[in-house]
Amino acid sequence: MTDNFKYQSIQPLQPVAPATKPQNANNANKVNANSATFNQLLTQELGVKFSQHALQRMESRKIQLDNDQMNKLNQAVDKAAQKGAKEALILMDSALALVVSVKNRTVITAVDGANIKDNVFTNIDSAVII
Repeated sequence: MTDNFKYQSIQPLQPVAPATKPQNANNANKVNANSATFNQLLTQELGVKFSQHALQRMESRKIQLDNDQMNKLNQAVDKAAQKGAKEALILMDSALALVVSVKNRTVITAVDGANIKDNVFTNIDSAVII
């Protein structure tokens, strides 16, 4: 049996030049004083995220985490993940409790020291005290 196909020589593909955007004074690529640095963005991407609910709770309860506390939180989530935790209660300095989805690395809710007492935390499978 013979093939009735005609074979054509293959031409190399040439890359297409990317479309350029017009430059204007209000271009989004400009960096202003309020923009985050590359290291801050990288830390945010690799670190723990906060759900909208957690952000609302933190704002209403005036909870702010500094870099040291964020590092401790990330380490606590890493430890919980190593142990196979799914939903963890992280107690920080006896003045802050965070419920974290370990798999998603997302803080679900935050409770400050004044509201920790007489509180019941449900749907958790582990606790990390730092």
